[in-house]
Amino acid sequence: MKLLYKILLCTIIIMAVAFGLSGYLFVNFVFETALEREIGQALDDSDILRFAFETAALNVPTKYNVLQDIAVEQIGSKLESSGASTGRFLRISGEEGKILYVSSGFPENTELLTQLSENVKTWEIISPGERYFIHTGILVNALDRNLYLETLEDITEIFEERTMGFSVYRRVTLAMLLCSSTLMFFICILLTKPIRLLTRATRKMAEGDYSYRAREVSGDELGQLTTDFNSMANVLEATIGELKGEIRAREDFIAAFAHELKTPLTAIIGYADLLRSRKLDEEKHFLSANYIYTEGKRLENMSFRLLDIIVTRRETIDPQPVEADVLFAYLGDMFSGSTRQQIKISYEKGTVYAEVNLLKSVLLNLTDNACKASEEGGVIELTGQNGEDGYAFCVRDYGVGIPEEELKKVTEAFYMVDKSRSRSRNGAGLGLALCVEILRLHNSELQIESKVGEGTCIGFVIPAKGEKSQRLLEKRQEQA
Repeated sequence: MKLLYKILLCTIIIMAVAFGLSGYLFVNFVFETALEREIGQALDDSDILRFAFETAALNVPTKYNVLQDIAVEQIGSKLESSGASTGRFLRISGEEGKILYVSSGFPENTELLTQLSENVKTWEIISPGERYFIHTGILVNALDRNLYLETLEDITEIFEERTMGFSVYRRVTLAMLLCSSTLMFFICILLTKPIRLLTRATRKMAEGDYSYRAREVSGDELGQLTTDFNSMANVLEATIGELKGEIRAREDFIAAFAHELKTPLTAIIGYADLLRSRKLDEEKHFLSANYIYTEGKRLENMSFRLLDIIVTRRETIDPQPVEADVLFAYLGDMFSGSTRQQIKISYEKGTVYAEVNLLKSVLLNLTDNACKASEEGGVIELTGQNGEDGYAFCVRDYGVGIPEEELKKVTEAFYMVDKSRSRSRNGAGLGLALCVEILRLHNSELQIESKVGEGTCIGFVIPAKGEKSQRLLEKRQEQA
């Protein structure tokens, strides 16, 4: 059952019980008040009748010392006729319970007589048939005789009014329940509207529409719940977008990896088949073997780079202090006489907190990329500078540069701006991806500035021990 109907049903039940109970108490209170009034009136009438009987008995001519039965009957007849308009019935009994006078229709029940005594008035409600009466009894002392005077007054009207009151109140209660239920139905619709909107939003998101948001229609707790739900939906949509991006990146990675494998393997298989199937002269034999060797080294280099990327994504490091001159001396030794470019190194002495071998790999990759992007005889500048936040490295070339639209993609695995140039120099587009992962372990990141035809500047800051700021690198790039 829906929450709306649960609230509505509970409200109807509560109102029905409240109306029913209050109606019963109200009608019953009115009935009891009227009944008490009639009882009091009947007892007062009984006192009046006793006084009238005793007065009439004193006026009877006395031939005897004791009031005669015939006189009692006469007095009773007069008393009955005087109250005929009120619908009153009388019964007068002697000392031994003998009935001396009784009105027509008076019930034969005499149990009340046993409860009578001097100065005691008794009463009861009786219902002979379909009518209701107040039966009263009182002791009368007349001419040395103790008589029992009983009255019977019709109060059927009071009971009928109670029955009619219950009937009217039932109809009123049903009408009130109908009106209040209709009003409560619309109130429930209004109160549960935020829940319905949340349910609709949840269903939409379950169907894959992660951009759908629940509309806020109240400022209460349900409104706050809607706000929290939308915030959660924003985070969920962002997370799903990231997951989709990662899946797309992995698919692109696999496709690029397969493509990169295809080119060298085709060359290796082709030249190997040429060597296997034909007898070549020494020069062609050397060229074929050299192609196989070159492409094999390219595959080896690519596999090592991939392995390094995978390892760095899973590892943590324990940075150790290393002097900057050790790193730049290593770079000088690695590129001295082995490139067609001019390597210029300038740096400040300082201590770098890093994993030495990984940091050397970053610097080697950046320098190697700068060499590949530069023409023969071009200048490659390697610089290092101390700062408040750490030690800043920068590798600058004056080569072909990178188009602005390509800057965000150059750190992706297998991405190459100029594929023909990169492949001709055994490139696979993995160097910068490896650098990004290594710097991530060092709480740092690459900062790339480039203009087509003017060259590229790639820098990063290795934070001082316990630092993560990049302000020094930004300052260094502004100076450059």
